[in-house]
Amino acid sequence: MVIMTYALTRHWTTVVPLLAATVLVIAWFTHPAGPAVAIVVLALAGAVLAAVQHAEVVAHRVGEPFGSLVLAVAVTVIEVGLIVTLMISAGPDASTLARDTVFAAVMITCNGIFGLSLLVGALRRRVAVFSAEGAGAALATVATLATLSLVLPTFTTSTPGPQFSGSQLAFAAVASLLLYGLFVMVQTVRHRDDFLPVEAAEADEHEAPPTARAALLSLVLMVVALVGVVGLAKMVSPSIEHGIAVAGLPRSAVGVVIAALVLLPETIAAVRAARRDRVQVSLNLALGSAMASIGLTIPVIAVASIWLDGPLTLGLGATQMVLLALTVVAGVLTVVPGRATLLQGGVHLVLLAGFGVLAVSP
Repeated sequence: MVIMTYALTRHWTTVVPLLAATVLVIAWFTHPAGPAVAIVVLALAGAVLAAVQHAEVVAHRVGEPFGSLVLAVAVTVIEVGLIVTLMISAGPDASTLARDTVFAAVMITCNGIFGLSLLVGALRRRVAVFSAEGAGAALATVATLATLSLVLPTFTTSTPGPQFSGSQLAFAAVASLLLYGLFVMVQTVRHRDDFLPVEAAEADEHEAPPTARAALLSLVLMVVALVGVVGLAKMVSPSIEHGIAVAGLPRSAVGVVIAALVLLPETIAAVRAARRDRVQVSLNLALGSAMASIGLTIPVIAVASIWLDGPLTLGLGATQMVLLALTVVAGVLTVVPGRATLLQGGVHLVLLAGFGVLAVSP
């Protein structure tokens, strides 16, 4: 089925990423405004859909959990580049951009993608089944990374405000990178079975993987599409910031919108996997993206802080910490049984809705 899908869609999925890249180059030099922004948004949407198509081809070639890992890391690497670019261009005003974007990514992945995947899986089979060992290990890693990087800065006393000192930031960066690397090793080598689908669809089991040439082409086009997604998201960010300012919303809402745009490929891929009874793949995408967002962003931001102007605020506020704690507790209670119903999916989606409401109305 994947090979047939690739054959039927290879034309538009080849053209759209290249078209998105072209629109990105033109927009980079022309700074579109008004109606021209609509063209950028259309190119952004097309790049998202193309990225998902190519990610599925690559995933079927390399197998799980490598497939979900490739998509999560590819998106996060480009997301980190976007955050650094925005922080450099905005100067001191962007001191909380990294924190807001990373925290929004954690909430969207651990509640939005996570809850939506469980909801779709439970609607299809009444009960969504997954590996408690794999999901539990991923959730524990996310919780540890989030606490070390986003919670502790609020309580440290070496520097005023919710900020790390230089040595503390260096420790958080190294610890995040090492912990993420350790998880990837466990996920792909020592305990790979814990991250494989529990109930794979029968059709998928008999599908021949795409050729190496087709997978390599899809990998290249997926990267091009993801560059288009993140670059075009940056192009529309001034319009987003203007709209948020006009609406009287807090500046932190910018990070939420940017994170939502960047995470669209993972969201669509996770839902499609859940519809094929591959809920574990969906959870790999959700928790893997949250983990990569912290584990890769913090080290890069720590290095970039050497030349960035102004302070780097990483510590969460009281409301955000409550939401994070509730997300972790609900997540633990969800993954321990290794199965979930509509209720667990609904709980996480309500937590995401609460995060959205409090982001625009603190």
